[in-house]
Order: sequence, then structure tokens, then C-alpha cells
Amino acid sequence: MTALPLAVLSPFALSALAPWAHARLKHHAGWLLAVLPAILTAFFGSLMPLAASGAPASFRTPWVASAGVMFSFHADGLALLFAVLISGIGTFILIYAGGYLKGHPQQGRMFVFLLLFMGSMLGVVLSDNLITLFVFWELTSLTSYLLIGFNHEQERSRRAALQALVVTGTGGLAMLAGFLLLGTAAGSMELSEIVEKGDQIRSAALYLPVLILVLMGAFTKSAQFPFHHWLPNAMEAPTPVSAYLHSATMVKAGVFLLARLTPALGGTPEWEASLTVFGAATMLAGGALALVKTDLKQLLAYSTVASLGFMVMLLGIGSPYAVKGCLVFLTAHALYKGALFMVAGAVDHETGTRDASALSGLRTGMPFTAFAAVLAGLAMAGLGPWLSFIGKELALEAVLGGGNLWLTAVTVLTSASFVTVAGVTGLRIFSGPPSAAPKKAHEAPLSMWIGPVWLAIKGALLGLMAGKAAAFLAPAVSSVLGRPEQMKLALWHGVNAALGLSALSIALGAAAYIGWDRVRSAGRLGDTILKWGPDRLYDLSLDALSALARGQTRVVQSGYLRYYLLAVILTVMTLAGHALYSRGEPPVMVSTVPVTAYGAAVALMIVASAIAAVLLDTRLGAIAALGGAGGGVALVYVMYGAPDLAMTQFLVETLTIILFVLIIFKLPRFARLSRPWSRVRDGLISIAAGGMMAYLALVALHVDLHPPISSYFAENSVPAGFGRNVVNVILVDFRALDTLGEISVLGLAGLGAYALLKLRLSGRKAV
Repeated sequence: MTALPLAVLSPFALSALAPWAHARLKHHAGWLLAVLPAILTAFFGSLMPLAASGAPASFRTPWVASAGVMFSFHADGLALLFAVLISGIGTFILIYAGGYLKGHPQQGRMFVFLLLFMGSMLGVVLSDNLITLFVFWELTSLTSYLLIGFNHEQERSRRAALQALVVTGTGGLAMLAGFLLLGTAAGSMELSEIVEKGDQIRSAALYLPVLILVLMGAFTKSAQFPFHHWLPNAMEAPTPVSAYLHSATMVKAGVFLLARLTPALGGTPEWEASLTVFGAATMLAGGALALVKTDLKQLLAYSTVASLGFMVMLLGIGSPYAVKGCLVFLTAHALYKGALFMVAGAVDHETGTRDASALSGLRTGMPFTAFAAVLAGLAMAGLGPWLSFIGKELALEAVLGGGNLWLTAVTVLTSASFVTVAGVTGLRIFSGPPSAAPKKAHEAPLSMWIGPVWLAIKGALLGLMAGKAAAFLAPAVSSVLGRPEQMKLALWHGVNAALGLSALSIALGAAAYIGWDRVRSAGRLGDTILKWGPDRLYDLSLDALSALARGQTRVVQSGYLRYYLLAVILTVMTLAGHALYSRGEPPVMVSTVPVTAYGAAVALMIVASAIAAVLLDTRLGAIAALGGAGGGVALVYVMYGAPDLAMTQFLVETLTIILFVLIIFKLPRFARLSRPWSRVRDGLISIAAGGMMAYLALVALHVDLHPPISSYFAENSVPAGFGRNVVNVILVDFRALDTLGEISVLGLAGLGAYALLKLRLSGRKAV
């Protein structure tokens, strides 16, 4: 289906037109650019019946066929669920960015980056080839780096962007290694084939390395403990970025990868232990830290960390209830968290502050924003009839079904933290008497409240229309479980243990909300601990790496050319010697070329000249001896029928001698400054290196890996190259690009020399 690659690549194409649209429509360009993701949302939704019927749309064409790399896409239920969220929420983000950054001189750049990121995320979720997925995966890291560092004049933004890139990029490289091993274990690089070979992969010797490497990529991308610190720091980005990347799309890429590979890697004790332990730790860390923050975006960011841990834990449990709960919660979370982030941005935009402890009574000045905040807050708290309530009930039933008390306790406590954060962001700042703020609160423009209102209402409607939500999510559940799965969702599951635990979490969260000021005071110890947490460890790691690099440079880059040459020569000798030794018996190296008297004389002249160049005490004599050695090599070319090479050699030797003679008049008198033992060392190494090179040349004469191509050149020189000088034809025709490269290098060197001479003549210094 050729429409799939067009859908993925269309945001990239539109990004090229975004500056043009912004130049003409200014901040209204967001409305025009949002048309494409709106169309994509409808398109991906129309493909869901195909996925539900078991015949998902797909596309495949060779990319690097020799390496098994295909440019392929597969629109099954899981991919379409994410694609609808990416394009659907992206529609409102583009509109929101138009209002939020109104008048910003770089607003066009923001539109470009958002569209590039949208295309990258669509590529991640729809790719069917591991290498294609990796390419889009890294594109999300690069585009998020640009988005997080949008305010690049600020040092904190630059640090946050670099930290996100380093953490997720490092995990991405580990994931690439895991992908290569996974393709080896499965015998295929296509995900649609890999997920059908779960038993083969789980029984392979490579399973554990594959699991560790893939989890590294997923955990860093989805901010799992101890890699969670980059996500709250990324709140330095403008709010449209936070609402899109760090709640609905990018941070869920790791969750998507784990869900995608569940049929292939899941179901083992290692899988279950890794995901449940790290997921639970992330839930606790994110939930606890969210309670002590007052910045609205920080509150939402840490609760997002906890939510991501919640999803990972459910995938680790892996039961049908757990998978259903994960995907229902994922969908609900994308809707309410995207809405709440946009609410936080609108509040900051209109009041000049995001400090929740200093805000109240905003409902009168911002009624539409308050309406969206209340609906989204109720969804975050997990109350009925919102879709999030259904997801929480399914999750609690999955945890209870596993019989693990500590996971049950962690789930209840995390759910309670969601209630508290929902109360602060959706109720506290809008209720009560109006507070003093840097700016008088007034309603945000339509472009900034239409998105959160729509997403908040959508979360409630999906809960009320649970049957339609089930039909939409069922293909995704089937994709994760690796088999067709019926799905029924209902708001009322009866009076059971899950309902009781849900009520307990709401009560605990409400109590923490009522005593939020005291909770924050008690949590100040957490801020102290955080100073030595993973974020501090990241800084220490970079400092240690820089120190190691400086120390290594001091050792390796000593500043003495002779030591560099010794290191290179010894390394080459060691590697070449090992290769020759591993060949076994040395080949019989008998020359079939007769030695003439004049040939022997030329050889003796070359050897004598080389020895003289080393032993003579005058520079002029050493230069003359070097010229004799070069002239002898030129005579060898003459004897073996290469007059053009001989002419080149004579010219180079003559020019070199002239330059050397001109230079020696500027040098101090000749003196032996090195110690005798160092000269003996250098002599022995030189003799050994020369002997090694001679031995390699003799061995190469007796190695015939492929038929020689000299006969081809000789036969085709005249008919194909129209020249009788074979060497010239080779250089000009058969190896034209190689010669062009050499000429280009010489040309650049000449330009550099000319520039230095001009600086010298003008009296200026080179920078």
C-alpha cells in the first residue's frame, strides 16, 4: 500500500513549506499546517478495520537488500493506535504553537521541528524493518534535541537538550546492537516475521544479550529509573514541545517498542522481572517527586515519569488484563496529559508564572482553560466515567491477579499521587479567590484552549462509549498478545477488590491534596537527595569522561613527532607480524625475474645511498644521499618500462632536494642531540620495519586472491580509453574518480599554502 510511506514522509515534505507559510500567515500558519495531521488522523483511523480483520495494510520495497534492510511499513492495530495519537494530538499542537509563540521571531523554526518530529514518530511506529525503525528512532532523538533546545540562548535549555540526546542516543546505540542480534536470532529483520518466532528467539543463546540491549533503548527513551532524570529537565522546552513530546509521543516510544516485541521477547522470567522491577521503581520515584514540586510543568513531568513506569510494569506482567490496562491507560494518559500540559502553558502565558503555590482563582479570568483543566484533572485522577478509570480498574485487576502484594501497594500509591497532582493542576489553581500574578489573568486565544478542551472531552466520551473504545483498541491488544483477543470495556465491573483499591487510592490522593503544603514541606529532604541522584551522576560522568580524555591526550599526544612515528610503525609491525605468523609456514619466495648486472648495480646504489643518509654528519650530504636513493628508484622504473613514472620520480626528487637545500641554510648547525641508546633503538626498529615491509612485498607477490586485472587494462586501453599509454589511461579513464580526488586534495593544499603566503605577506596572523 503506497499510501503508507507517503503518509509517513508527508510531514517531512510539509516541513519544507512551513517557513513559507509562516512568512505569509504568521501565527495563523499553525491552522493551515494542522490540516495535514488532521487528514493523516482520518487516514490511519480508516485503516483500523483492515487491522481488525487480520489483514493490515503494509508496504515493502528493497532499501539495502544485500544486508536484509527493507524500507517497509506495517499498519497493524498497535501501530495505528500510536499513529492516530501522534497525528491527532499533533493537529492541536501545531494550532497551539501558533498561539503560544505568537510574535516569536523563530516561530517558523518551531513549526519545522514539530513536523519533522511528527514524521519521525510516525516512522517509528509504522516501520516493519528493524533498521528502518532504528533510523526513525534516532531521528526522534535528533528532532527532540532541536525542540528541547529551541531557546538555545539559555544555558539551561542547551544542557537539557544535550542531556536528552546523550541519554536517549546512548540507549539507541545499545538498541541497534540488540536489533542486529535479534535479526540474527530470528533469521529476519522484519518485525512482522520476528513476532511470529517468539519460541525460536526465547530459546536462542542470544536471547539474554538481545533483551538487555533492547531494554536499554526502551528504558532510556521512556525515562525509566535510573534514566528518568532527562525528562523533567526537558521541561526547559516551550510548552508545545512538552505537551507533544513528553506526554503523548516521544516518551512513549520505549513503551511502544516493548509492546511491539512482547510476542518475541516476553513471557520469560527475565522479561517479567526486568520490566516489573524497573517499572515499579520508576512509578515510586516519579510519583514521590511529583508531590513536592510547585512548577506546573515539573508536576506534570514527574507524574508522566510515574505513568511510563506504570505502563512498563503492566507489560512486564503480560497477562491479557495487564496488556488491556496498559493500552487503555496509554490512550487516556495521552489525552489528559496533553491537555494538562497545554493548560499549564496557557496559564504561564497569560499570568506570567507556573508556580502552583502562588496561583488561585483563575476560573473567572480563564473559563475555557479552567473547563479543560477540570475535565483533564478528573481523568488523571481516574474517576468515572473517564477512560482512565477503566484503564486503572484493568490495571488493578491485573496486579491483583498476579498475587504480588508489593506491586499492588506500589500501584495504589502511584494512583494516589496522580489524584494529588490532578487536584493541584486541575482544581487548586482555578478555585478560590483570585491571586496576585505578574500579569492579570485573562482567557487565552482560541488556538490555545481549543486543543485541551477537545482532548479533555474526548477522554470523557471514550469512557462513556466504552464499546467503541474497545473496538478501536482490540486490534492493538491482539498485536501485543500475538493472538486475536476479544475486548470488552465497561465502566462498572461490580463491587470487587479492584474497586476497593481504586477508592483507597482516591482517598489517599485526596488527603495528600488537602495537606499538600505539609507534604511539600516534608518532601524537601527529597530535593536534597536529588542533588546526588541520577542527574548529578550524569554530570559527574561527563566530568569523568572529560578528565579521562584530557589524561589520555596528555599521554598519547606528547608533542614529539618521533614518538608518533614509533607508535605507528610498531603497531603496523605487530599487526602485520601477527597476520603473517598466523598464516603458518612462510611461502617459498623465489624470484622468477632474472637479475642483470645493471639491475644489481642500481639496487646496491639505493642501499648505499640509504645507509649514507643515516650515517653522514652533514645535512647537505644526507640530502644528496637521499637524492641518490630516489634516483635509483627512478632507474628501476626505467628498467621495467615505466618512463612516465620515472620522469615523475626524477622531477619530485629534484624539487625535493632543491627545497631541502634552501631550508638547511635557515637551520642551526648539525648536532647529535639524541642519546646513543635511543639511536640504537631507532635503528633496530627501522631495520625491523624495513625487513617487515620487504617480507610483506615478497609475500604479496605470491598471493593471488583474484585474477590480475592488468591484462584487462592492456586489452582495453586503446579500444575503450583511446590511448596507448596504459598508465595514463588507467589514471584518466579507468580510475578517473580516484585521480579527481587526488587532484582535489592537491588543489586544497595549494589553496591553503596560498592563503598562508598571503597572510605572511600582509603581516597578519593566522587564527
